[in-house]
Amino acid sequence: MRSFCHQSLSRFSLGKGNPFPRFIPLMPTIAQKIRIGYALVLLSVAVPLWLVTEAIAPPIVQAYTARTDLLIDRLPEDNYESLLRRAEAAARAAAQRSFDADILVSDVSVVVCVQNYGAIAPVLELAVSRQQWRTRPDPQRWAKYFKSARSLLFFGDNFKTPIATQATTTPPPALEPQPTNVPQTKPDLSPPPQRR
Repeated sequence: MRSFCHQSLSRFSLGKGNPFPRFIPLMPTIAQKIRIGYALVLLSVAVPLWLVTEAIAPPIVQAYTARTDLLIDRLPEDNYESLLRRAEAAARAAAQRSFDADILVSDVSVVVCVQNYGAIAPVLELAVSRQQWRTRPDPQRWAKYFKSARSLLFFGDNFKTPIATQATTTPPPALEPQPTNVPQTKPDLSPPPQRR
């Protein structure tokens, strides 16, 4: 003998005795509505939770390296050593300015190039972190000097400065209006002849 539970299950199977025959075609739309409802519940919980998390926890700070390129012109009285001192002073000022301008800068890289008679070459590179600069702000300590810069910029025993720049230049004479020997004619103020 079959139990009552078994008889009730067999009666409500998808056969003739199905009490929900009109709901079977609606199942895909009901399943879609359930999925949409589930997504709405999930979003209504997740979005406020994300907003609260962003409001409480500040975003992660991204540190970066500030890169600067400087160009210095050689002055007539500069030798190579005085030019290096000027380059170090410019690199020090640029590094300090970069650290002062932005708190997110963790490292600074400054390349100083020098121009001498049309030749341009890098003389030094100052690469330093904020912590290193804070403990010892000395550009000579952190700078990398380029050895070939002296010869590339025509400094040294083998190179002579161009003759045009060695000679003292005299300013060109000022141009003054010179009198010309062109005879000047008097303007004719008489009325023009009338034609008939």
